[in-house]
Amino acid sequence: MSQLTANEIASIKDMVLDPSIRYMPLGTLARHAQRISKVFTSAATWRRVVRERGWRRPRLRIHPPKPTVGIRATKPNKLWHIDVSIIKLLDGSKAYIHAAIDNYSRKIVAWTIGARLDPMATCAVLFEAGKLLCTGADRPTLIADSGDENVNAAVNANLLESGLRRVLAQVDVTESNSMIEAFWRSLKHNWLYLNSLDSIERLRCLVQFFVQAHNSQMPHSAFHGHTPDEIYAASAPNLLQDLADKKAHARQRRLTANRALSCARCTVSPVFSTRLHLHPPES
Repeated sequence: MSQLTANEIASIKDMVLDPSIRYMPLGTLARHAQRISKVFTSAATWRRVVRERGWRRPRLRIHPPKPTVGIRATKPNKLWHIDVSIIKLLDGSKAYIHAAIDNYSRKIVAWTIGARLDPMATCAVLFEAGKLLCTGADRPTLIADSGDENVNAAVNANLLESGLRRVLAQVDVTESNSMIEAFWRSLKHNWLYLNSLDSIERLRCLVQFFVQAHNSQMPHSAFHGHTPDEIYAASAPNLLQDLADKKAHARQRRLTANRALSCARCTVSPVFSTRLHLHPPES
């Protein structure tokens, strides 16, 4: 007896599909309908009616186009990305992982862990990464976020001394620092969160293992089989051709093995074969 009338349902439909009030959430819209004396019913009833009738509100979000490919270097040690990620340990304390990644090869060139957000940690990462550079070689451009750990007097002095040029992501350049952020996601969700993070020493061992595996063991999807170390050092120039040859050989072996198989259904028994010979089908 207390079900909505046809006029109330029509009013709900008009308000739900009205583009001029699409900025109101459904619960707010239900209360607004009461304020303007149109429909007096709960927000839960509105949601049920909308769900049952399949009404779609004109609330499609329009986003600016995003670049599908970010900034890319043409050789190793041309662009480095540096960032810090925070890990919460089981006791509630925090650890701060600083790392730098080479844009061209995706190799982690240096990293460190601290119990606090220390501006000198960025300097330590840059100093360690600088050991990979040859004397007299061009200095990389450093892409960093505009956080205090990257923009301070100590880092500025280190950059000036080492000849590095720093650009701030989405400030000096339109691109983001997504390459190092992608590594953080892989590190956390593929490895760290699968382990018990009970101390910073334990965390340091886990990060060391994963960085080693990332650089030397895990083929990166961007390189179709090469690891970051191989791309960084150009140490496996014939790998893709070798993999293609092995794939072709494996396919041929698979075909040969499958063709050699037989089963009871495919094998004709001697008695059945004799009967077929004695009683050929009528033409």
